[in-house]
Amino acid sequence: MSVRYAIYFAPAKDTPWWDFGAHWLGRDEHDNTALPQPLLDEVSPTELASITQAPQRYGFHATLKAPFRLAAGTDEPGLITGLRTLAQTLKPVALGPMRVATLGNFVALIPHTASADLQALADACVTGLDHFRAPLLAADLQRRRIEQLDERETELLSLYGYPYVLERFRLHLSLSGPVDEAVAQGVTQAVSAHIDRLNTEAPLLLDRLCLFVERNPGTPFQRIIDLRLQA
Repeated sequence: MSVRYAIYFAPAKDTPWWDFGAHWLGRDEHDNTALPQPLLDEVSPTELASITQAPQRYGFHATLKAPFRLAAGTDEPGLITGLRTLAQTLKPVALGPMRVATLGNFVALIPHTASADLQALADACVTGLDHFRAPLLAADLQRRRIEQLDERETELLSLYGYPYVLERFRLHLSLSGPVDEAVAQGVTQAVSAHIDRLNTEAPLLLDRLCLFVERNPGTPFQRIIDLRLQA
C-alpha cells in the first residue's frame, strides 16, 4: 500500500498560529487550496515560494509520529480509533514561548524550553501507535539518509521507523526547506517580531493530535481529522 499516514500537531484552523503558518507556507492543508503568502522586505516573493516548497507539502505542523504505511491487518478507521483512544489519555501541553531557530540547514519554530510533559506526550505517540506502522521499505531507508545517522539514531530508525524520537525528539514547526545562512537570517528577521506578538497574544498550546494522509506518493499531505486531548 502506497498511502502514508502521519501524526502531527497543528494549530486549529483559523486561529492566529494556524493563520500565520498556513499563509507562510501558502497552503491550507485541510482542502489543499493555495493561500497568499506574506509580502516581506527581507525575503522576495519568489524566494519565499522556493524555500517553502518542501514544507508546504506537509502543512504547518510539528511531527509526533513520522509518516508511515499501515501494517498488515490494520486500516484507516482502526488507526483513527486508536488515535482517539490515545488522545483521551493525554493532556494539553503549553509549548510557548516559541522562537525562530536554524536547525541544521532549515528554519523552524521551536519552544524556548522543553518540558517533561511534552516529552512524555511525544513518546506516547511514537510507542502507543507503533503497532499500526508497517516495516520500512528500502526507499524509506534511502530517504532517511541512514549513512548520516549515528548509532542511536540508526537504532531508533529500526525500532520506530524514524531516528528523531524518544530522547532524540525535538519539537519543531518547519518554516523552510534547506537554505543558506543568509536566507535563514532573512527568514528570522522577517518573522521574529510576529512570533513574539503571537507568544504574548495567543500562547501556543498543544491541544490536539492531527491525522494527516498522503494518498499517493509525492502528493501533499492532507489533514483529515483532529482529536482533542482530553485527560
